[in-house]
Amino acid sequence: MIQDALRATRGTIMIEMLNFEFMQNAFLAGIVLGIVLAVVSFFVVLRRYSFIGVGVAHSAFGGVALGALMGISPTLTALGFAVVVANAIGHIGRQEKLSTDTAIGIFFSLSMALGVIFIGLSDKYNTDLFGYLFGNILAITRTDLVIVSVVGAVVLFSCYIFFKELLFTAFDSEVAFVSGIPVVFLDHFFLTILAVSIVISIKIVGIVLVSALLVIPGAAASQVTVRYVPMIAVSIAVALISTTGGLIISYYADLASGATIVTFASLIFFIMVGVGRLRKR
Repeated sequence: MIQDALRATRGTIMIEMLNFEFMQNAFLAGIVLGIVLAVVSFFVVLRRYSFIGVGVAHSAFGGVALGALMGISPTLTALGFAVVVANAIGHIGRQEKLSTDTAIGIFFSLSMALGVIFIGLSDKYNTDLFGYLFGNILAITRTDLVIVSVVGAVVLFSCYIFFKELLFTAFDSEVAFVSGIPVVFLDHFFLTILAVSIVISIKIVGIVLVSALLVIPGAAASQVTVRYVPMIAVSIAVALISTTGGLIISYYADLASGATIVTFASLIFFIMVGVGRLRKR
């Protein structure tokens, strides 16, 4: 009887939430981005690109501020900034005179500084900037959902087409180069995918937190398996549980959705660390 009552209560809670169109959009967007970011996260962790993700995510702030200043879509200008910065970091990282970390620090600081300047030049305060910084998945519209779905599908298809090559270069780029694989092209290709994934996600969790979802799912999966197919599956599961669970918690606890999703994902990561250690005993 008690179990039936609990199941009925959970069902009522979900039905109540999904009665609202903004919650329907939020859940669908969370599911789409959960899958996309989980797959990208797999390669981010393998390639040790975690800090690059942080730098590119924050570089998007300069693009968002420029869009607000010019009166055009901040998403488009953020995309331009993110793609340019990601590929610039990749190019500089291959040079012997400057490390990748140094390049990330320079572009990170420059983009944030330009963002502050662009905001200062604007004759009006744009409240949407706060949403881009910290995310507002509950403000996702049907149009946003369509754009996220289409772009997300392109990202996933691109990863599928070049999956073996991306995997090869992630494990040993020198052997891949000798084998005739276009390593430089694939590096820039993945950095572009990374930038696009970040930009379509900033409305969900924000510029400040999106880098966490690019790292946590893949990192959590790596704690319990070393085989790449199960790792991708676990990464997707972690991302989906994080986004949907975080949304439910944020809705009923009246918390910021992006921060709640990332906090929930972090909790899952620590659980995975514990599970991984128990399996090794």
